[in-house]
Amino acid sequence: MTTTETMHPSTSDTRAHQALALIAQHRMVTSTQLHQMLAPEAPTRKVYRVLTPLRAEGLIAHTVLGRNSGLQAHFLTPAGAQTVRDWPELRGRAPAVLTDAAASMRAAHTLTGVRAHLAFLTDARTRGDEYGALDWVPEIAHRLPDTGGEDRLIADAVFHYTATRPRRLQYRAFIEIDRTTMSSERLARKLISYARFHDYTPQPAGRHSTVADQNAMLAWQRFYPRFPRILFVLTGAPRPTLANRIEDLRRMTADHDLVTRLSAHVPLGAAILEDLETHGPQAPVWTPLAGTTEPRGWTQL
Repeated sequence: MTTTETMHPSTSDTRAHQALALIAQHRMVTSTQLHQMLAPEAPTRKVYRVLTPLRAEGLIAHTVLGRNSGLQAHFLTPAGAQTVRDWPELRGRAPAVLTDAAASMRAAHTLTGVRAHLAFLTDARTRGDEYGALDWVPEIAHRLPDTGGEDRLIADAVFHYTATRPRRLQYRAFIEIDRTTMSSERLARKLISYARFHDYTPQPAGRHSTVADQNAMLAWQRFYPRFPRILFVLTGAPRPTLANRIEDLRRMTADHDLVTRLSAHVPLGAAILEDLETHGPQAPVWTPLAGTTEPRGWTQL
């Protein structure tokens, strides 16, 4: 037993350890979402038995979602962040510590991302694919070239997925969650940021670009064996509004040279969250952002 586990006995329990790791990874989860990730086959009350000692030991706190809903979203306290900071399953990521106010402000976006993750997780379990509750990593940041614009690309999430049939295939995807809280144009501009990252070759300090530099490693190749596909997940508005926003993404792909070039190498798609939850992400619910508008599963984009 580690020193940390001695200080916080609940984390020596396997299920409690897993729960705390999941809360740390996803920033914030509801009790129901945690139940779906941990043990959907077990009675719901078991997740409360896991959460109670974590709360009693001051490792997690919660915010109530809506005045009369009674729903709770759980997040790490400073003590919880200290406990998990060196856990290997968190891949060395610094755990986020939220105040009550910050948790309330971020809850809607964060929990919508978890909903999308659960759609992939549920489908993967049905198919026997290799995709676990920790294979969805939120808020991944990458540097962009210094062109006077944004200096960082922050993806809402990156996930790692291995399909096992009919043969083993590994997939990675950048995820963008759209709750219709930003303008459609601003959403579509995210594609430009991804295109800039796709083409970005960092230059050593003090050097100007030369022909020889063209053989230097692209920035993304330091992190990924292949550039991840880019998937937009939309919700929060009537279906016609969401369809218009998907069409705006397609128009950006067709009209912007950088994004058009990106689409020739990287699969791009968009889907409505409720369709993912109802039919599964392998169903033909994704609209490609380049070429045909024929819906398809996410691995067929």
